[in-house]
Amino acid sequence: MADFTTAKENYVRGVFAAIARRYDLMNTLLSFNRDKYWRRFAVERTGLAAGGRALDVCCGTGMLALELARIAGPEGRVTGLDFCREMLDVATGNVAASPYGRMVELVEGNAMALPFPDDSFDCATIGFALRNVPDIAAVLAEMRRVVRPGGMVVSLELAKPSAPVFKQLYYFYFEQVLPLLGKAGVGVDGPYRWLPESLRRFPHQAAVRDIFTAVGLKEAVYHELTGGIVAVHTGRK
Repeated sequence: MADFTTAKENYVRGVFAAIARRYDLMNTLLSFNRDKYWRRFAVERTGLAAGGRALDVCCGTGMLALELARIAGPEGRVTGLDFCREMLDVATGNVAASPYGRMVELVEGNAMALPFPDDSFDCATIGFALRNVPDIAAVLAEMRRVVRPGGMVVSLELAKPSAPVFKQLYYFYFEQVLPLLGKAGVGVDGPYRWLPESLRRFPHQAAVRDIFTAVGLKEAVYHELTGGIVAVHTGRK
């Protein structure tokens, strides 16, 4: 298990290091600009209030952390954590260019062992990263640990649509067209071929909900967005 964990972490770190500089642009283009709505929807489900404390796990370039900061306001605090230095470098620039620079702290760390005490945050989020971690349950359990009692754990992630015809069209785009667009956008082939592969390996959204429940999160539910290509899972500590 340790060898698998290390191998996957190293592979995923390499994938995101390769695309960090163009990650935000490609997200917007490949999602047809729906990524902003998805992040807003996820943050609305955190229950975060003005002055609150939030953690964004696997924060990448910091876009979800900035959406949390917008809600938390000037008296709030948001911590973004990622294990990819290249992504954090981009996040540093994004935070500095935003109105929320004083409110967001970026930390290099591992989602499998969060470097925070129990009950530290009002909510914890993870965006487009749960399918990339070596152990989904372990990461969700860590997120639950660092959230205060009554706080929310929220995941925004790619999902598996089920509607006939739409499903076939989506998978054709996702598996055949998107990797070609990704290669054209970042200049390398591998990273955007990992995207459909990572979704194939990821559990259906109903199974992810059950993992939320299994790690002790209450009221676990999921919301399918944009025809079910994305799901937002929530659970309460």
